[in-house]
Amino acid sequence: MSGTAAERMTKAVEAFGKDLGGFRTGRASASLVERVTVEHYGAITPLNQMAGISVPENTLLVIQPWDRSAIPAIEKALNNAQLGMTPAVDGGVIRLRVPAMTEERRKDLVKQMGKRAEEARVEIRNVRRDEQEAVKKAEKAKEIGEDDARRQLEALQKLTDGKIAEIDKLTAAKEREVLEG
Repeated sequence: MSGTAAERMTKAVEAFGKDLGGFRTGRASASLVERVTVEHYGAITPLNQMAGISVPENTLLVIQPWDRSAIPAIEKALNNAQLGMTPAVDGGVIRLRVPAMTEERRKDLVKQMGKRAEEARVEIRNVRRDEQEAVKKAEKAKEIGEDDARRQLEALQKLTDGKIAEIDKLTAAKEREVLEG
């Protein structure tokens, strides 16, 4: 089994973890706005590269731009990002109040997370399938023996099961967070 299969599966799990960070849970988190991009001086820049993002309390995000002239551009980007939060400019900082979530919204988020989790599982299974085909080809071409092929396929299945378990664990933790609020 090649190291690239493990790397590809790990990247799929990491990407899924980042995606989960973007799901709003009713609690403030810097990951809610990390992916927001701001057009400033003709360049598109991620928000976290042009401002400090802090969480002074559970339901409040404070964005402090390093360049005060960027405040209008950041405010516009936050409005366009459709986060469900309205930015409030307060001197040199922008405050985002995270509203409480309704039960219906919580259930909808859990559904969305379930769909994304399944996409991540499919990504991992696709990596497994590609690797299985490579092992079977190598066995057919007599590059590796039957026993080696079986061992590689067993190791690949263990790796796949482990990565899918990681996704399930991440999903369960985030679902608890969303449902508890």
